Amino acid sequence: MSRIAYVNGQYVPHRDASVHIEDRGYQFADGVYEVVTVTGGRMIDEEGHLDRLWRSLNELRMAPPMKRAPLKMVMREVIRQNGIRDGIIYLQVTRGVAPRDHPFPKNTPSSLVMTAKRLSMAKAAKTAEQGVSVITVPDIRWTRRDIKSVSLLPNVLAKQEAKDRGAYEAFQVDDDGMVTEGSSTNAWIVTKEGRIVTRPTSNSILAGITRASLIRELEKNDIEIELRSFSVEELLDAKEVFLTSSTSYVLPVVKVDDQVIGNGHPGIVSQKLRSIYENFMAGEV
Repeated sequence: MSRIAYVNGQYVPHRDASVHIEDRGYQFADGVYEVVTVTGGRMIDEEGHLDRLWRSLNELRMAPPMKRAPLKMVMREVIRQNGIRDGIIYLQVTRGVAPRDHPFPKNTPSSLVMTAKRLSMAKAAKTAEQGVSVITVPDIRWTRRDIKSVSLLPNVLAKQEAKDRGAYEAFQVDDDGMVTEGSSTNAWIVTKEGRIVTRPTSNSILAGITRASLIRELEKNDIEIELRSFSVEELLDAKEVFLTSSTSYVLPVVKVDDQVIGNGHPGIVSQKLRSIYENFMAGEV
């Protein structure tokens, strides 16, 4: 079956989907995006993702491409036309098409693109059973990481370095030696004392939707969390390490740089938290 994309009001075959050469997303990375997990044909944390999309648009003084209700209808139609049961839907909004000039253009409608693709739940589960490795890299991104901008070149460079070194992800480290987040994930540790720690939200990290849902679920289960920064030294000394994202869920980390974490296998806490999140997803569906 041919994949279907949505581009500015039209459903078109994926191979034919295109935007104008002067779209500001292409010219200036003047746009934002969201990725929503689809499980059993239903979107997980739909409202949280749309809340963040609207926040990103507001921070960039960019008009939404349409109201929220019709946007949800289009998202569901893209999922339906692509026959997605388990996978993701990708949304990208840019400031639109205008002659190339740095200041915002006047009276230019936003551009909206959506695509969707299938993902293997079995493959994701197998990866979680084995755990993954990460590396640490300097965080060279801009200072408004709370905006989910399409300007992802530093993230791309970090992810490529991880791939080159045989790792799944790169945890980025600020000038003070503190871990910010992964190139496309949020970073967590479990200390030797059993405390679950992740960095608090601010302009220095993207407020992950999976991260927020996991925090809420842990609070429901009376599991304490410390929202604070942690250093590379504390990362390497941790009892367990894991990461979260819409596509990775809760994913144990068994190696950081050249150092094995714990006994080199997914830890008990990480596995429990993944189970809690999977139960949350089942409830959403």
